[in-house]
Amino acid sequence: MPEFRPLLARLKSPPMQVRGRALVLLATAACLLPLLLQLPRELGIGFGVAAVLVAAVSWRRVPPMLLRLLVGIGMIVAIAAVAPGVGRDTACAVLAAMLALKPSETVSLRDGRSLVGFALFAPFAAFLLDQGPASLLLALLAMLAALLALQQLAHDEAEVRMPGAAQAWQATAGVFKLVLLGLPLALAAFWLFPRLPTPLWGLPERVVARPGLSDSMTPGGWLDLMNDDSPAARVQFFGPAPPQHQMYWRGPVLWDFDGRTWHQLKQWRFQQAIPKRLKGPAWDYVIEPEPTEGRQLITLDLPDQVPKDAFISHDYSVYSVMPLNNVSRWRMRSLAATTVDPQLPPILRMHALQLPRGFNPRTIALGRQWRREAGTDATGNADAAIANRALAMIRREFAYTLNVPLAGRNEIDDFLFDRKQGYCEHFSSAFVVLMRAAGIPSRVVTGYAGGYRNPIGDYWLVLNSDAHAWAEVWLPRRGWVRVDPTAAVAPERVFDTLADRQPGRIGGFDGLVPMFNASDWMRRGWNDFVLGFNAQRQQRLLSPLGLERIGSRGLILLFAVIAALALGWMGWLLARGEREQDPLLRAWHRLGRRYARRGQARGMHEPAEAWAERVAADVPRAGEHLRALSGRFSAARYAGIGPAELRRLLRDLAAHRP
Repeated sequence: MPEFRPLLARLKSPPMQVRGRALVLLATAACLLPLLLQLPRELGIGFGVAAVLVAAVSWRRVPPMLLRLLVGIGMIVAIAAVAPGVGRDTACAVLAAMLALKPSETVSLRDGRSLVGFALFAPFAAFLLDQGPASLLLALLAMLAALLALQQLAHDEAEVRMPGAAQAWQATAGVFKLVLLGLPLALAAFWLFPRLPTPLWGLPERVVARPGLSDSMTPGGWLDLMNDDSPAARVQFFGPAPPQHQMYWRGPVLWDFDGRTWHQLKQWRFQQAIPKRLKGPAWDYVIEPEPTEGRQLITLDLPDQVPKDAFISHDYSVYSVMPLNNVSRWRMRSLAATTVDPQLPPILRMHALQLPRGFNPRTIALGRQWRREAGTDATGNADAAIANRALAMIRREFAYTLNVPLAGRNEIDDFLFDRKQGYCEHFSSAFVVLMRAAGIPSRVVTGYAGGYRNPIGDYWLVLNSDAHAWAEVWLPRRGWVRVDPTAAVAPERVFDTLADRQPGRIGGFDGLVPMFNASDWMRRGWNDFVLGFNAQRQQRLLSPLGLERIGSRGLILLFAVIAALALGWMGWLLARGEREQDPLLRAWHRLGRRYARRGQARGMHEPAEAWAERVAADVPRAGEHLRALSGRFSAARYAGIGPAELRRLLRDLAAHRP
């Protein structure tokens, strides 16, 4: 009957006690929480409610198989609807669903241990989606709860009762001691275990995209991004910061227009520009972008110098060599607006003038009319006059609003001639189409504008809500020139100078602003101290001790030495704690040391009663008393005695002298 052996083995495992089951469910909930917080909101709330209901229904009995099957199918359908495809979000959602259902079949002690072990995968999976301090804190609490639950299951299996608050506190203190014992080894592994500059394998992409800029832009599609106040990057300047009206953070540059959506030049996207030494006022700074899963970096316009792990493309976008899967730090140098590309290659001129056929006929007609009226010249004055004419029209007739209808087929015509309201996507897109219709090479630039200076730490915080789009036109003898048509209508919405948009401010209440500043400053320190600790910083770790570049072999050797010392220290403390934990053993060992000073020490191989017989043969009077104590000691250790009798035995052991 080999097929029945797993069932028989499960039946042999005793059922969980009430206290043990409660701690197992508490540990499961603590492990599930950090993962639920990283899932899409609908899945997180739904799976959390499902986990509570499953635990309540299965508290006394295992629910029917049909009910469990229906709940599982419902969870799979929810995952397919919210996070379709194959990626980290989908895999983590499936793990959360399985963990929420697992308590429905947890009955025995073996099941409890299996559930706790399975639950520990959840906080580790949460780190695939977020590595912030909140996730780490919740993971540590989950680990402590899991250790406490496993300790209670071990006591239940040994039929050792732990009633009362005092015993519960002792159990919790024991768990904390175990964690503290392993802390030196964990710190040694973090600081000294060699880190690879790149991972051995790549993580699958996220199904639910992170907020941030993309390589395309459809007018009206940024509403979610512009209402998202989560950080996009943090910037620390070395020296004076530029004026806020010059803080244009350059991101993807969009050239191709299909009548509805703007796209980057795919075939030119990663073509590195020939390094040029630009002239003008420069700013030196460190930028710390949030992970985006892509390679696009944002830089202060115009980038002049970038690190070796990044490069400047032909349109002065900056790309990282590796995907931005984690928080990173980049030392940059940028210049104020200056002459860029005074000569425009024919292939780029073609892309900068391209317009799709059959779209926005009124806008194209207006641009051609302006060209006929302005004429042409080699100096570019006519082109500049057309651009200024467009800005004057926008300043005079247009308004800024986020409340816009869905884009139609001829969205540019609708915006310029009928609606005359919109936000930066509409203004920049319409301006570039109008300029191209007038024969002026132009393109859309997306990124961020402005920022918020955090007085704690003296750095600038760029939020996703600072997302912005502007235009660049190419003028003879001047090259690419930035033109921001949105600033002509609502400059306060561009540079985030409205007081009610200050981070941490709710309505007219400023009391939460200092709290926001402090929390973001701590998050920045966490990013720098923990998430930003890479292979390069590890190599420079021991430079204060004179070891400028210790190398991977040196790090391995140093880690091995410190790990051996930590393991030895842990073993000594555990052995010492085990000896001193049991008051009966402690009293018995003290008795043995008193006899050892008399030359009658007990051998390590010698049982208690055999040692008492040997002592009695040498000293009959003292040996008789020792023989009685050794018998009572053996009975207490292997048969068990009551609390009152144990107290009398401890008192007699302490009073006995050779």
